[in-house]
Order: sequence, then structure tokens, then C-alpha cells
Amino acid sequence: MNRQAITSAKRIVLKVGSSSLTGSAGSALDAAAVGKVVDLAATLRSRGAEVLIVSSGAIAAGLAPLKLTSRPKDLPTQQAAASVGQGLLIAKYNELLSKHSIVSSQVLLTTEDVVRRSHYNTAQQTLSRLLALGVTPIINENDSVGTAEIRFGDNDRLAALVALLVQADLLVLISDVDALYSAHPSHPGSHAIREVTNFSEIDGVEIGGAGSAGVGSGGMVTKIEAARISTSAGTPMLLTSLAESDKALAGEDVGTIFHAQGSRTNSRLLWLAHASSAHGRLILDDGAIKAILERGVSLLPAGVTAVEGSFISGDTVELASKDGRVIARGLVAFDSHEIPQMLGRSTKELAASLGAEYERELVHRDDLVLL
Repeated sequence: MNRQAITSAKRIVLKVGSSSLTGSAGSALDAAAVGKVVDLAATLRSRGAEVLIVSSGAIAAGLAPLKLTSRPKDLPTQQAAASVGQGLLIAKYNELLSKHSIVSSQVLLTTEDVVRRSHYNTAQQTLSRLLALGVTPIINENDSVGTAEIRFGDNDRLAALVALLVQADLLVLISDVDALYSAHPSHPGSHAIREVTNFSEIDGVEIGGAGSAGVGSGGMVTKIEAARISTSAGTPMLLTSLAESDKALAGEDVGTIFHAQGSRTNSRLLWLAHASSAHGRLILDDGAIKAILERGVSLLPAGVTAVEGSFISGDTVELASKDGRVIARGLVAFDSHEIPQMLGRSTKELAASLGAEYERELVHRDDLVLL
């Protein structure tokens, strides 16, 4: 098995889950577990790698101080717990990283911060500059203000998207499960799958739900999704446990390595495909669908037959056929209430009747990704 991609990686995104940092539901942040993550990051840096840490645990760390015994179901209480726990989490990372003479920073993200072009560029530039200055960024979803519409939903997906954002050489997911198994690890005959070169190899694998500790939002489903996102963009992914992480990152035959499936591509468009939630839908005629799929052109008003949903300029919308098949996703250039009067009309006709500001694309090809 070739694990050179692990040992030779120069830019590594290290994601650690809530259950690995806090233990059973309702317990306080485990300082020893955070210390293990910090020691791992220090070891990787000592061999010349840049490290970014995507850390869950803010909500879980806030449970005990609020005298909550389990992860809250409602969003306002989750936000409150995150607000309390985030400070505890970053303080512990800062304290332990400073013992290795490593400067750390806190970066909180929502999808809105990175899907829109200007925000995406800012996030990318900030992270790149932090790495150039020798800083280890501690990244988390901004759970204290995130709403259902702008949340990533879980940090496995966030970590995969951060890996795309910084063009990482390796994504590492540290979980309470030490590898991908052919069935639930407790089942007789279940065995660890040490490498995945093609996702068709694991079509029959039994994939479980959320982590065993009950404090996280992910599970093996989200880890497979993260692997699909990262490997499709040319970044391999390693799945391992905190206990096995040293061995796994030294290239030993533990954990599961998901080999890169594709080559480096436009990471912002991959963000658009995977990170954003659609606010509405544009229904296209057959000619527009063919032009977008075969010629890679922008979407003009003349090719749109209907508009669904409520959105504003810059929001993510789906581009779909009349039978509901979604072919692409893009950032729309007009508010939803402006579009009905534009349907089926050329840009020149729109400019003549509505003004020069209407002589432009509904969705520019640079803000469009095929699905």
C-alpha cells in the first residue's frame, strides 16, 4: 500500500471531532485530548508541514458550564452553547500550542463567508497569509450566529472544503472510529478497510449515523462525503482515531486512506457545488441547457422560462430543466422579483426597455458549476 501521500504532505488540514475532544455527552473539554491534537500538529510542523486545525467541540465544551447533559436540539440553545464553549476551546488550544512556541489564530466561518466571490477571496488570502507567517489557524464553523441556511452542518464537510480552499496536500479526519469498516465494528466478521482507490469499492459498506458519544453532528456518512469532496479535487484523505493518529501520520498501515480521484481544479466552484444551500431555482429551456452543458456559456434571461423561490443578487440558485433535473448551481445576478419581467427576452431588448443595467447575464459562467 502506497502511503507516500501521507508522509510527504506539506500542507495538512487536521480535523478533530467533538467526541474525540470531550468524551461522553455532557462532559467538559478533555485537556489531554486537546493536548494530543496539539502534539500531533507540532510533530507535523517539525517535519516541515504547514498545519490547519479544523476543530469541533465548541458546542460540546459549552454543555457542562451551562449544566446541560446532552447536545441541545434547538438552534438557539446550540448557539448559546457554542458561544460559551468556543472561548474555552480556543483558550485551551492557545495555551497548549504556545508551549511548542506555535502561534495560533481563530478563524470562524459560515458558508456566506466563502461562497460569494469577494468573501471567498478574503478567506483564502487570510488563511494563506496566516500560514506564510507561521501561524496554525484553528478553524470552526461560526455556530454562535449560524442559521440553518448558512451552516455547513458538520465539520467533516467544512474540513474538506477548507482543504480545497488552501489547496492542501492531505486532509486528516480524526474520529472516535479508527478506520472505515466493512460493517459496524461490533459486528462479527467486520474488518477495517485500509485504502479506498475508487468509491465503487465501498458501495456495499454499512455506514452508520452520528458518533457514539452523542455530542457530534456527523458520523461515517459525513466522513464519506468529506472524502468524496476532497479526493475529487486531488486531495487524499486519511481517516483515523486520536489514539492511532501518530502511527497513521507516520505512514503505518492503520486508519483508512482515500486516494485522490481527480486533479486540482477551481476550488471556489467546488465550494459553490458543495458548501452553499440553494435559495431558489431557475427553470431553463432545452436550448439553454444544451448551451451550458456543451459550450460552457453564461445563462442569459432568454433561456429561462420560470423562477422559483425568493432570493437576492449574489445568492446561490439551482439551474434546472422543466422536469426538475438540476444541471448546475450558480450565483444569480438579480433579485428574484426582478426576473419574471426578463424571462425569454434578449439582453438587448431588456436594455432598451428596462435600462442598461439589465444588459448582462443572469448567472455568469465564472459563477456557475455543473453538477
